[in-house]
Amino acid sequence: MSQFRVLAGVLKGGGSPFLRWRAGGLTWRCWAHPKRGCSSRTDPLPAVVSNSSYVEEMYLAWLDDHKNVHESWDSFFRNIQASGPSGEADERRPSALLQGRVLSHSLDVAEKVVEDHLAVHTLIRAYQIRGHHVAQLDPLGILDADLDSFVPSDLITTIDKLGLYGLDESDLDRSFQLPHTTFIGGQETTLPLREIIRRLEASYCSHIGVEFMFINNVNQCQWIRQKFETPGIMQFTSAEKRTLLARLIRSTRFEDFLARKWSSEKRFGLEGCEVLIPALKTIIDKSSAAGIDSVIMGMPHRGRLNVLANVIRKDLDQIFCQFDPKLEAADEGSGDVKYHLGMYHERINRETDKNITLSLVANPSHLEAVDPVVQGKTKAEQFYRGDTQGKKVMSILMHGDAAFAGQGVVYETFHLSELPSYTTNGTIHVVVNNQIGFTTDPRVARSSPYPTDVARVVNAPIFHVNADDPEAVMYVCRVAAEWRATFNKDVVIDLVCYRRFGHNEMDEPMFTQPLMYKQIHRQEHVLKKYSEKLIAEGVVTLQEFEEEVAKYDKICEEAYTSSKDEKILHIRHWLDSPWPDFFTAQGEPKSMSCLPTGLDEEVLQHIGQIASSVPLEGFNIHPGVSRILRGRADLVKSRQMDWALGEYIAFGSLLKDGIHVRLSGQDVERGTFSHRHHVLHDQEVDKRICVPMNHLWENQASYTVCNSSLSEYGVVGFELGFAMANPNALILWEAQFGDFHNTAQCIIDQFISSGQAKWVRNNGIVLLLPHGMEGMGPEHSSARPERFLQMTKDDPDHIPLIIFTPKSLLRHPDARSGFDDLAKGTKFKRLIPDEGPASQSPGQVKRVIFCAGKVYYELAKERKQQNLDRDVAIIRLEQISPFPFDLVSEEVEKYGNAELIWCQEEHKNMGYYDYVRPRFLTVVANKKPIWYVGRDPAAAPATGNKSTHLNELRKFMDTAFNMSSFQD
Repeated sequence: MSQFRVLAGVLKGGGSPFLRWRAGGLTWRCWAHPKRGCSSRTDPLPAVVSNSSYVEEMYLAWLDDHKNVHESWDSFFRNIQASGPSGEADERRPSALLQGRVLSHSLDVAEKVVEDHLAVHTLIRAYQIRGHHVAQLDPLGILDADLDSFVPSDLITTIDKLGLYGLDESDLDRSFQLPHTTFIGGQETTLPLREIIRRLEASYCSHIGVEFMFINNVNQCQWIRQKFETPGIMQFTSAEKRTLLARLIRSTRFEDFLARKWSSEKRFGLEGCEVLIPALKTIIDKSSAAGIDSVIMGMPHRGRLNVLANVIRKDLDQIFCQFDPKLEAADEGSGDVKYHLGMYHERINRETDKNITLSLVANPSHLEAVDPVVQGKTKAEQFYRGDTQGKKVMSILMHGDAAFAGQGVVYETFHLSELPSYTTNGTIHVVVNNQIGFTTDPRVARSSPYPTDVARVVNAPIFHVNADDPEAVMYVCRVAAEWRATFNKDVVIDLVCYRRFGHNEMDEPMFTQPLMYKQIHRQEHVLKKYSEKLIAEGVVTLQEFEEEVAKYDKICEEAYTSSKDEKILHIRHWLDSPWPDFFTAQGEPKSMSCLPTGLDEEVLQHIGQIASSVPLEGFNIHPGVSRILRGRADLVKSRQMDWALGEYIAFGSLLKDGIHVRLSGQDVERGTFSHRHHVLHDQEVDKRICVPMNHLWENQASYTVCNSSLSEYGVVGFELGFAMANPNALILWEAQFGDFHNTAQCIIDQFISSGQAKWVRNNGIVLLLPHGMEGMGPEHSSARPERFLQMTKDDPDHIPLIIFTPKSLLRHPDARSGFDDLAKGTKFKRLIPDEGPASQSPGQVKRVIFCAGKVYYELAKERKQQNLDRDVAIIRLEQISPFPFDLVSEEVEKYGNAELIWCQEEHKNMGYYDYVRPRFLTVVANKKPIWYVGRDPAAAPATGNKSTHLNELRKFMDTAFNMSSFQD
């Protein structure tokens, strides 16, 4: 501060004393209260006139009583007085000589006081920002949780580092005023530097490492500081410690029991992180106390059986019988391995004496795939219960360290967390940090310091904790639950632990991590360490501990005995999302009949009118949108509808019946092809919108239409989870282009296609996939129908629905239906027969072309141009799977003399041909062929060259209508 010009003065108007100094062309202020010395508030001020009145007033106050001033001023005046002539101290007024000395030295001292206080404040901030880097997080004591042994230079790990702040060892016993951004003082406003460092190390460098200073909300940062810095805040009562011990006993002895009974079975046990069970129960307890009565959880396989047993409270005999290789499956389907299964259970929370519903969602081996599914299910429950703030329903997601850092769906899910139509108002994430991924060392598994760094993108605080310190774990769980309840934001708990065995119990980890596992073999179990600690504290006796262990062991033995009586496995007993009003107790649908879908003319007209108008007064819409609405109005007057209007009527009629409709995806509000416009935007008032669909009827169900983030994997998973919650709702996800679903293939393969077979889990999600070969290139043409057809089993009760929606047909003048097609008594047409001249003389028809989708309009146009309306019949399959055997048989019999063609615009190795061919041959009992017409086999779905596209189309059109094409 040698370049500073210090000016001492008193604020006019009786204000507080202060110090000022010049720097950078500005005058800076430091409050200098006589009792508290200087603080670090610095604000630019206009220049002031230097004077000595303040120093004189301070000196007079000191003469009255040395305690009237801060100890730094006390020391200063003592030194000045000691160096002056004898007798000066007895005088009431300071002599001119003493006053001169005071003034001559006060500038240097003031500079030093300000400089040292600012240095201490910087030191405090350094611990708040970087203290976690030196926290003692690894229970094994061999790894650095942040993968870096470097110690930040601004943390006082050795005395010489004080020099960075312009301080030295002699300053350790000096007291400093604490800033408002720390709580280490408790009720004290000043502390010696030695104590400041000690308390900072206790708060940030012991068994808890806190990452939060990247959060850009001051109140949230202050809240976290208070939770971790306040002296003595991390205290537990004897009762709480006994509860923690009892839960740790259950967690540990459950794994021990499984290991004894089924030593050669894979179970993905929790050994090395047994503290997870009491951690989850603490989160649930605190959340229940805050009003939560439903918790939806997702997790990978490690520890799942323990969570099912000791958190969800699944009957132990139901778990143990899963290990019986002779157990027969009672339910239709494949079933799944025991460590993938889910569960739904309602019980009383013993700590709060309140009802709580716990749901653990079934999950495949794709470790993080369940994340968005859990969020969607949570959002749905909040929506149907009107829980807009997430005060009743919440989610907990558990992760492994390698997957949390490595799987992109984690990032996608985080980015849904604060979007209005996707937020669940805060999720508690618990990372079981094994410090290894299968056999892969974390140093080659991630580039970030911690596996949890992905959470920083949404300003979620991250609490790293040593899993061998149960009380520290319980404390961060308590804080995490309080954070979620207070701020409705995500929070991450990083349980730094280890895996006592390999990836599973049959694996040998010494192959790849020999040094780590040598240490693990020497590591005492956390239950042993914690029980000895409580016995030493007198919280429990050895006898009480042993009795608690014996009590749980007996429970396990009795359950094991009863499990032998189980001969049949009922997968539905492991259902994570029951639909009690939809299915019978035996798992069968209560009704197999389809309700009539036709509508009264009045309803058709009413929905059509709303769809073509703006229900709000003074709402300024875009001229282009106005033109679209006028076009809709013309269609309604002529009792016609295109795809967009037909969709509007379908949704609107469901809303009338009280059925919620939710449409989600990229740009769905307007529609990729600008055809939908379900959300109108005022052109004059920012953010003013109108959703006409929500203005149809007074007591209608609500309609949710929401643009999603630019994500497929995460959003499809979310909507699948949303659809799990209620069978009486229509939940749709629309792809921007049909082939974009391939980045959500994991959800389609693991949940949509196989979920019912594996977990008896039903789902009503609908995927809308724009599809059609229109010369737009390989990436905007095919929705890959062949992939979905390969996954079907032709089960007419299979609920998930894949609709290949149009693109160019959205505005095709012939792609329309009349209101009569939707009138009372009508229903969905699985097959649309030929209704032209060919149908009037079926015996004379030479060729029947079966097709699906857009190619029909090209075939109809070509047939008309070649004047073959009486020779060729064109029949459309609107439903490919389940295959409409009955209707196809009728058409084949009707045109008994004609040759049969399957025509598609997709390449031969794609599209529908491989699926429909064997089924057509079944219809004709293999007595006549079904010829193929379409594009040749190819690797890419479509060409990117317009000329090639048209040539391919011309070629297969010629084949389709050349009556001698298949003679040879």
